Amino acid sequence: MRYIIIGSGAVGGSIGGRLHESGRSVVLVARGAHFEALRDNGLRLMVPTGTLTLDVPVVARPEDVELRADDVLVLAVKTQDSVAALDAWAARPVAGGGTAGERLPLVCAQNGVENERLALRRFRNVYGVCVILPSTYLKPGEVVAPCGPYTGALVIGRYGTAAGRPGAGVDDTARQIAGDLEEARFLAPVVADVMRWKYGKLLGNLANVVEAVCGSASDAAAKDLIARAKAEGAAVLDAAGIAYASGAEITELREGTVDPQPMPVERTRGSSWQSLARGAGSIETDYLNGELVLLGREHGVPTPVNAALQDAARESVREGREPGGLTAQELSGRIAAGATG
Repeated sequence: MRYIIIGSGAVGGSIGGRLHESGRSVVLVARGAHFEALRDNGLRLMVPTGTLTLDVPVVARPEDVELRADDVLVLAVKTQDSVAALDAWAARPVAGGGTAGERLPLVCAQNGVENERLALRRFRNVYGVCVILPSTYLKPGEVVAPCGPYTGALVIGRYGTAAGRPGAGVDDTARQIAGDLEEARFLAPVVADVMRWKYGKLLGNLANVVEAVCGSASDAAAKDLIARAKAEGAAVLDAAGIAYASGAEITELREGTVDPQPMPVERTRGSSWQSLARGAGSIETDYLNGELVLLGREHGVPTPVNAALQDAARESVREGREPGGLTAQELSGRIAAGATG
């Protein structure tokens, strides 16, 4: 198998770098200054054992790589960028006939629960991944992956089986991908219920925007916001009849296997914090907190905390704020006043 990593930031760069290091064939896909840095200097992957400089092939566009029948496409962009990426790759021809959407497996290594549905509209063979991979991408060409002994946990399973139950399939392709990931320093269990794991991770990701907007999630007011957001989320999923892995299950999976190690860099921040810090111009909160707001509206469950956090994230992007533009106390005041901005 050859792995085409679509989006080579924190998650994609970590996965692609480790796969390349383990001897797998990898092509990174990146844009702008990140593409130029990867092309000119290779990928600098900072891990607990030191800094790896990896000469991984990199392209800027789907047209720049000829797809083969043994390729695996790994989608690692933020959800707000998924449609453009999926449309760009699905119609690409594959050597020997057919298109990528018809022939190639597409692996969604992303937060949230919307990507698999978007992918299945365009790709026949879609695999979900619950990504537990603390990592940072702030500088072009450089990714920090501070955990060990495994770089991350990537829970994988097929999405959209013939039985019509999303995530109900465990097949040979999932097992082969998982085997490659295991040899590349990832914990990669293959499960029959991958979306259950992804919904569990979604509840954990509700904290991302608090850290991003407030700059930190460690003070008492921020912790209270996070607890209230998660309580709303659990109530929504229960009302919708959606199964989700518990926080204890996720902790048990990673405890002792995916742990931050001492490194000469600032501690890893969440993906939403990184988006604001980089000035990316967008943030994935609409597909994290916003997913629970949507489900709450569908099932009659109030979600004032998550709605306020979603609005604060949009406001931060719109006004070009860096992390820490609002305090947790200010957000709590907005919620108490019933104001979502």
